[in-house]
Amino acid sequence: MSFNLEFLIPNSPSGEYQCIAELNLYDSPECTRLATQAAIGRHLRIVSNKQQYPGMAVYLCEDDYPGWVAIADLSLLEPALLPYLAPSLTADEINKLLPQVIRFTQEAMQQTNYYLWGGTTGPNYDCSGLIQSAFVSVGIWLPRDAYQQEGFSQPVTVDELQPGDLVFFGNPEKATHVGLYLGNGDYIHSSGKDQGRNGIGIDQLSVQGGGVSQSYYQQLRGFGRVVKTYQPNR
Repeated sequence: MSFNLEFLIPNSPSGEYQCIAELNLYDSPECTRLATQAAIGRHLRIVSNKQQYPGMAVYLCEDDYPGWVAIADLSLLEPALLPYLAPSLTADEINKLLPQVIRFTQEAMQQTNYYLWGGTTGPNYDCSGLIQSAFVSVGIWLPRDAYQQEGFSQPVTVDELQPGDLVFFGNPEKATHVGLYLGNGDYIHSSGKDQGRNGIGIDQLSVQGGGVSQSYYQQLRGFGRVVKTYQPNR
């Protein structure tokens, strides 16, 4: 069945739409597997006004993240009067906001939560969703996925680590997991039950940490510092 956008949602003067409720985005037109979530107020663009599937192809304006929105969820969008305007912060301004970023993750850990692939709106997050949301809470946009966040951040050595830096894990080819450094060898992250915990917790950058710490330490790739906000390409 073919859907025409104009019969499902009003035209937007800016070409963008705004979420009036939390919105799920999926990784395929079948809309069966969560890719990410959009909080109230986020902007998106619709790629095409016609689709042959249960989903509509879109991308989120703040981080250029693509996905599919279920046709039934288009009612959760309204036309945006003005296009999204990316914020601009200096490295010094970002550094002053890092204690609030850390506080966000610690407060998220205090809520009942579990690891949710694609989760970004809480209380259930995936690893990069927690990191992105923590920085967004103070107006700093990062790319969505762990490997993208690694490429976006400024590499630092273990001797240069400071609270608020990002810690990346994975394989030699790609970062597949990310946490937030807290200081004193500790980092906070959301991890799945296949690694020994289902949700947000604090672990050590040490093989001596045992359990989850040891599992991730064996996958350690490196560290990054956020020194800028993401500027959309589109």
